[in-house]
Amino acid sequence: MNYALVEKNRVFLVKKGVEHSVFIPTDTGLRKSILDATRTVRTHFELTGFHDYSMQPQGPEFKAVRTGYLVTSSTLIPSYVSLYRPVTKKGDPRMWFRRLAELAGANDHIAILIYANNAYLFNLSRMDLEYELYAGSSAGHMLAEIIGRANPIALELLNKLQQLASYPIPAVVHGDTAVGMAVEHALGILPNPSKEPDYRGIELKSFRSRKAGSQSNRVNLFAQVADWSISRLKSSREILDTYGYEVGAERKLYCTVSARGANSQGLCFFVEPVDDLVKERHVSHNGVTDVAAWRGETLRQRLKEKHAETFWIEADSVYVAGVEHFILRKIRHTRGPLLTQIMPLIESGIITMDHLIKRNALGRVSEKGPLFKILPQDLNKLFPEEVEYVLR
Repeated sequence: MNYALVEKNRVFLVKKGVEHSVFIPTDTGLRKSILDATRTVRTHFELTGFHDYSMQPQGPEFKAVRTGYLVTSSTLIPSYVSLYRPVTKKGDPRMWFRRLAELAGANDHIAILIYANNAYLFNLSRMDLEYELYAGSSAGHMLAEIIGRANPIALELLNKLQQLASYPIPAVVHGDTAVGMAVEHALGILPNPSKEPDYRGIELKSFRSRKAGSQSNRVNLFAQVADWSISRLKSSREILDTYGYEVGAERKLYCTVSARGANSQGLCFFVEPVDDLVKERHVSHNGVTDVAAWRGETLRQRLKEKHAETFWIEADSVYVAGVEHFILRKIRHTRGPLLTQIMPLIESGIITMDHLIKRNALGRVSEKGPLFKILPQDLNKLFPEEVEYVLR
């Protein structure tokens, strides 16, 4: 068994963002034409809408049949997939792929890819998927089609942004959010406080281009308040009261919190991997005091919700008749963030958090964050692969 090849192929599929499951047929299974549908396979089928065993009654009369293909370097072998739950025992889910023995031997690792509601089988033990893709074989062409599956909404959005890139877009507000607000306004997206992605499931993150010799502006990943149930301080108001500063008639706490060290207000991050927590603490000559805390599970969920698919839009800032305008330069299109990486990136100081808390002269407290941010050049540490579109 070439386990190195199997591992290489699985890493390749993950890198390309291809959902898949793997089964290993036994000699008995191949001879008797029967395979167990493991939990991993069942979950894959459910997530892709291919089949749901939990909704299937027991017995041969309830067997479901789907189209399938066995993929080799030279051809696609037509097959079909039988999906059923036998009457015996607890009706443990079963499956069978017609002509499977032409693709697989006992103990081979077989990947199932679902595309256009068909099942495509690739033998990870005998085929180098990366080589097949770039060699342009029959298997490679099939992989290219699956990997390059077009999201019609993404294509629609890209076309609109390409049109917007043909002329300067006027700012509608001032400050750090000006470019994002200008792009959304030009697309006809109204301002709203929703945490949902901006454009029909696609998040938009716009930022000014970095000038030569200057530092990049960090981009927002998401906003997420602390979990007050496990925090020493129980609200943004309390944090402001304790660590804020006076600016005229207002009290503010505008600062960046990082695990690399305490800021001017003495605030910094500590990551506790065992408890899966990010803790904000205050460091002073009197010691270290807990301030607030976030659960890793919550941060991963927010990242998943916000950035399943994202357009990171870079724009040049120019002034026309004294008004700031933006010229769209390029887009970085990402999908599927690596959720396991958010805690290590916070711990290393690559992901930071901004407090934006203010009490105005009338006593009203507002909180625009906390905003978790990252530099554009570090996006590849969080997203497995991206496509870049140069607009002009």
